[in-house]
Amino acid sequence: MKVEILEFIEGARKANGVAVIIDVFRAFSVGCYAYDSGAVRIIATAEVDEALALKQKYSNSVLVGERNEKIIEGFDFGNSPTEIIKTDLHGKTVIHTTTAGTQGLINAVNAEIVITGSFVNTGAVVKYIKAISPEHVSLVAMGYRATVSAQEDLLCAELIYSSLFDKDYSYEEKISSLKNTSGRRFFDPDNIKFSPPTDFFLCTMVNKFNFILRAETRYDGNIDLRKIDI
Repeated sequence: MKVEILEFIEGARKANGVAVIIDVFRAFSVGCYAYDSGAVRIIATAEVDEALALKQKYSNSVLVGERNEKIIEGFDFGNSPTEIIKTDLHGKTVIHTTTAGTQGLINAVNAEIVITGSFVNTGAVVKYIKAISPEHVSLVAMGYRATVSAQEDLLCAELIYSSLFDKDYSYEEKISSLKNTSGRRFFDPDNIKFSPPTDFFLCTMVNKFNFILRAETRYDGNIDLRKIDI
């Protein structure tokens, strides 16, 4: 099995075989928490206008997303797991758009299989990949706003990489240190309304969930994120 680490939207476009689109802070952590909160479907889309249009098609739905980290005008929730865990989403369709993560899903057009990656279900991702034993795996770290390398996404990619080859990888201290680097924005008092400290801790709970989210392209070009228990 060949495994490579790529970055950003360009990396998503280059990905082949099994593509793991990684967005730890916060898109694909939010996706896992949304299913855990009772959501029955997640539709990922790249554009705000498309999300609003989908809302009109699905009556029992909620809009979740961000631009520049903040909740989008007219949306029900921001891209915050803290908001999601406080909400009963049973029976709801979640329509999700973000600056980085959902863009990666839309652009992974050359991969045979596309799944999401985050710390909260890293173990499930590894088990799934090992079970299907692909020839090629592309780990795509989407980065901050899909333009700047994000330590948390690269760290998640490295953890998946090491685990696929059964190599020991000490990640606890590295994850903790994110509080002082790429995760310090969650501890800025000016950001507490849209990026609270609890988001940091919810996004860094390694192996909290034993399921993956697999992307399936819809007839309209958007993405259904299917929950698959491992």
